[in-house]
Amino acid sequence: MSTTDKTKFPRVVIVGGGFGGLQVAGKLDGKPVDVLMLDKHNYHTFQPLLYQVATGSLEAESIAFSLRKNFSGQKNFRFNIAEVSKINPEKNTIETSIGEIDYDYLVIATGSTTNFFGNKDIEEFAMPMKSIPEALNLRYSILQNLEEATLKATKAEKEPLLTFVLVGAGPTGVELAGALAEIRNHILCKDYPELKKEDMKVYLVDFLPKVLGPFSDEASRKAYDFLTDMGVDVLLNVKVESYDGKVIKFEGGKTIKSKNVIWSAGVMGEMPGGLSKDIIVRGNRIKVDDNCRVEGTGNIYAIGDVAAMITNDTPKGHPGVAQVAIQMGKYVAENIMQTINGEPTKPFKYFDKGSLATIGRNKAVADLGKVKFQGFFAWLVWMFVHLISLLGFRNKVIVFINWIGSYISFNGGSRLIIRKFNREALASKDPQVSKTA
Repeated sequence: MSTTDKTKFPRVVIVGGGFGGLQVAGKLDGKPVDVLMLDKHNYHTFQPLLYQVATGSLEAESIAFSLRKNFSGQKNFRFNIAEVSKINPEKNTIETSIGEIDYDYLVIATGSTTNFFGNKDIEEFAMPMKSIPEALNLRYSILQNLEEATLKATKAEKEPLLTFVLVGAGPTGVELAGALAEIRNHILCKDYPELKKEDMKVYLVDFLPKVLGPFSDEASRKAYDFLTDMGVDVLLNVKVESYDGKVIKFEGGKTIKSKNVIWSAGVMGEMPGGLSKDIIVRGNRIKVDDNCRVEGTGNIYAIGDVAAMITNDTPKGHPGVAQVAIQMGKYVAENIMQTINGEPTKPFKYFDKGSLATIGRNKAVADLGKVKFQGFFAWLVWMFVHLISLLGFRNKVIVFINWIGSYISFNGGSRLIIRKFNREALASKDPQVSKTA
């Protein structure tokens, strides 16, 4: 099946090879449909472990898996690397970097990207972490700054290079803050004897009054305690005003000198053009009905982070977590087949399996329905869930061995600078950048 061939079976085009897209394609295995998946990368990224790639604990290949290999045994599946620029609902086609492609059913599973909330200078100078290339940029930036700090003579010169500010105290910010604190506490003086542990500062800031906002108050308090015990400075009820690559400024006048500002304060849906602006809601998400169908269409679906199913139970849509995408993906595959067969469909219902977040060695929090626990056992549960969720037996083995090695040695990971990262490339050619929040 090529991108243009017509067959006797309906064509289902899936845009995005994330958690949701994988489920749609997999559930259509053996069904009388032709499945075409498009993605700008030829691999699936296990995003929950991106922070470990960014801090050098894991190599990028261990959290990525070939999309072609994953579906190698599925005869009705094809994959192409392509970027989708526009959807043409009236023609049932999409415009892509490899040409125009027709569809009978379209599934938009493009996920999300970093939301800088219109703050242009932060967008230009802060480091995002939503993809493997961004995680590698962050890794090389961190390591290069540590190397540069070894060459500085005074504490004042070292300060901005050894100060890390993480904006956004959700799971990504909390886990990355914990990982950086462990580098300072266990690795810094081993790898860089010229530096002192006390010189490296890790800040976690958020405009909300608690860390891990979506979690229970019990989990939030325990995560806060874990972080502060590890030496992380947690600043809550603080709003970022600007960042110029050297100094981050907050409302109220507080400033921190840092060349390491990492932005995880928000996400926004990432989608092709072509859809009516009337159905794009807050967070750049596509409004869908209770069948995950894009409003105003009969054969276009949106799932995961890019979809907003607004109901009385979910007035802001579902949370942007992997389980939502996975469950929506399974549901949409079934819905498509029911539609093809003329069978009635049932509305989508999300089952919340709970939330997990790790803060560091032996430290994690778990909210599993009414069951809430923290500490070592939660950390074991976190590791088990993430390990079994990885694609590929090889990846599972490699990650497990890396974790065991890090646990025993307190010095896991390679932290190699394979290529240089040029921070100046983030800066706009236009010197006039916004200074408003």
